[in-house]
Amino acid sequence: MARALKLGLNTGYWAGGPPPGAAEIIADAERLGMDSIWTAEAYGSDCLTPLAWWGASTKRVKLGTAIVQMSARQPAATAMAAMTMDHLSGGRFILGLGVSGPQVVEGWYGMPFAKPLERTREYIGILRDIWARRGPVVSEGSHYPLPRPDGTGLGKPLKASIHPLREDIPIYLGAEGPKNVALCAELCDGWLAMLFSPTHQEIHRAALDEGFARPGARRTAEEFEVAATVPLIVSEDVDRAVDALRPFYALYLGGMGAKAVNFHANVAIRMGYEREVAEIQELYLGGDKEGAAAKVPRKLIDELSLVGPPEKIRDDLDRWRESIVTTLLISGDAATLRAAADLVLG
Repeated sequence: MARALKLGLNTGYWAGGPPPGAAEIIADAERLGMDSIWTAEAYGSDCLTPLAWWGASTKRVKLGTAIVQMSARQPAATAMAAMTMDHLSGGRFILGLGVSGPQVVEGWYGMPFAKPLERTREYIGILRDIWARRGPVVSEGSHYPLPRPDGTGLGKPLKASIHPLREDIPIYLGAEGPKNVALCAELCDGWLAMLFSPTHQEIHRAALDEGFARPGARRTAEEFEVAATVPLIVSEDVDRAVDALRPFYALYLGGMGAKAVNFHANVAIRMGYEREVAEIQELYLGGDKEGAAAKVPRKLIDELSLVGPPEKIRDDLDRWRESIVTTLLISGDAATLRAAADLVLG
């Protein structure tokens, strides 16, 4: 059944420095009726500081992180930041979380990557215990034990010194593998989907259904939010628009992670592009980024993106409105935002 789509602006993470004109673009997003703005982090700019800085000039849009990397902060630090942001924004904050990948977790943060599903469950449990504020927080988990069992012995369980504005601050999980998607459906309020194709959403259906069916699942399928990051280029020249996205997909499929552990590549493989992904990875990791980009199939780009003249994009949007997606997250300049608002919300 077709549904109305919400629209969000994903500012992403910085490329070398603060993106020019970000404050103006965010003001445009709110004025155009967008539902949310999002910031990201990798191993440069963090996601919470820009969101607070830019979000301070907004009044209505939701403010989300896409994503807070769990290994960057202990659960208590993330819980504190979320409570603070929620108070400052008047209850507009959405905590987008994710484990990231082993290259960043171990190489940048110097933290162990093992057992990501177990760590995520434990992490989210501590967040919700802190926000519930029913008493001093104790955790017997093996990844984030509270109080620390092998410390000085002086640590004691503590309760947050502030009352949260909302103890049910929404948590969205950045997830791509089936087990992580199922965990997201079980524990969270929404899913931050990347490399999502409405024509291949069946590759996620079983995992989502499994999560919703687990005892104590937080949301039903009808209550659950799916915010999908979708590249959008409005252009009369479809070929040129497709070519403009080739480097982006080559990076994520070929170079965003080790060859044997690339969660982004695995999504395209499950969509049926195993041979093409292998070629892209071989070229990209071998230093031939242009060759890798040339190998990204046009059909794959069209399935994952919204590209072309307005009439084509309007037709393509029907697939997204009939999918499980509730919000499209797009990036771009002021002209792209205006076009997106006209096409999606108009």
